[in-house]
This record gives sequence, structure tokens and C-alpha cells, in this order.
Amino acid sequence: MKRRTVMRLLGLGSLTALSGCDRLSQATWFPRVLGTAESVNRHLHRALGRDALAKEFTEADLSPMFPSNGTRRPMDADYQAHAARGFAAWRLSVGGLVERPRAFSLAELRALPSRTQITRHDCVEGWSAIAKWHGVRLAALLDEVRPLPQARFVVFHCFDTMDASGARYYESIDFEDARHAQTILAYDWNDRPLPMPYGAPLRLRVERQLGYKMAKYLRAVELVESFEHIDGGRGGYWEDRGYEWYAGI
Repeated sequence: MKRRTVMRLLGLGSLTALSGCDRLSQATWFPRVLGTAESVNRHLHRALGRDALAKEFTEADLSPMFPSNGTRRPMDADYQAHAARGFAAWRLSVGGLVERPRAFSLAELRALPSRTQITRHDCVEGWSAIAKWHGVRLAALLDEVRPLPQARFVVFHCFDTMDASGARYYESIDFEDARHAQTILAYDWNDRPLPMPYGAPLRLRVERQLGYKMAKYLRAVELVESFEHIDGGRGGYWEDRGYEWYAGI
């Protein structure tokens, strides 16, 4: 059962009238509804096997317009400095519970095993769009740093500050999704370098979950045993504000 189907059955067919995740998070009913849908989908995914592939499309199916959800241009000084130099000095730090922590340049990421996929992005706001993504397989990146046995989750730290508190966006997934064939860190969009509104220089694509899981503007990846000491302790910026951690579709 698709997430959109569950939401329709719960009476959420009019979500397109809402302006964004911030408004949804302020509604007292919405996190509870997500919790109901999340529980249904998580059990269905477990029954069907989470290694199943999300549907892939052809170039003829590419959407003429692909909305930019969330931040379009981070104003953080460190991000702006990297963008001004074309991300030449940018590095993706990968550490935490790993044997070999490293910092990867874009050139080094492009040299690792990669994948191209044309998939549909489903946003919690109610819209969907199809685009072509190309990037390094997250499984290949993990193999480079060698996770320690106690590592359970992969956390993605981002450049964009989200509110006056100074909280920066972050997200996380478990190793089952991290090693999924379609989970990539994308550096190309529709056959060109990832544009800034879509997360330049690097963003997560985890195709069997909703759009808010697909963190943009990546600066670091951290392998952890738990979320207890990371921000609100629930595994993601929106999760700390009431959204469900597992957003399967």
C-alpha cells in the first residue's frame, strides 16, 4: 500500500492546499496522522521486504517542473563560502563509529561506484514529481569507511539553518535503507550538476521514503548507535517536531 493511498484513506486528499512542512508541523492533528500511516507502512514494508525497489521511470516521464521543497538557498556563511568557490574546497566528512574516518571531495565521490535512477519524489505536502538522479551508492561509501559493529544508524548533517534557534537540518536512516540499491548521495540532477535549490553539492536519495527524509546540502555523515545526544533525539529535524522517523511509501 502506497503512503499516498494510506493518506487518502485517512482523508488527507487535500494536502496540496497546504503551503509546506512548517504549517503541517504546527497542526496538532498532523503528527498523529503521520504516526498512524507510518505504523501501517512500516509493517507492510517488513512483510514485503525493504530491499524491494521503488518504481523507476524513463526519460519520457521526467516532470516538466520539479518543485524545490524546503530551503532553496542556505544563507549560512560556511555554505555561501563553498558555493562562491564552486564547492572546490567542500568536503563530505564521514565519521563516527567507523574504522577509517575520511573527508571526501566531489571528485573522490564521483570516482566511487555510482547509480543512475529516474524516480518519483513524493512530498508530505501532497505533490509528486519525477526526476533523474545520479550519485555515489551509499553502500559503497560505507564500505570505504568500514562501520564498526555497534553502528546502527547513518545520520546526515546539513548546512541549512532552519530557524532562529540555530538548528540545522539533519536526517537519519538505518543500515537496511543505507545499503539499499537505490539509496544514493546524488551529485547530478537531470544530467547536470545538482542545482542549489535541489541540494548542491550533494543530497540524499532514499527512494522508498517521503521527501523530508532526503536531506539536502550535506556537510557530514555520522554513524551512530543511537540518536540520544543528537538535537532532539528523534533522528531528524522534522522528527524532533512530531513527524515519524520511518516515512515509507
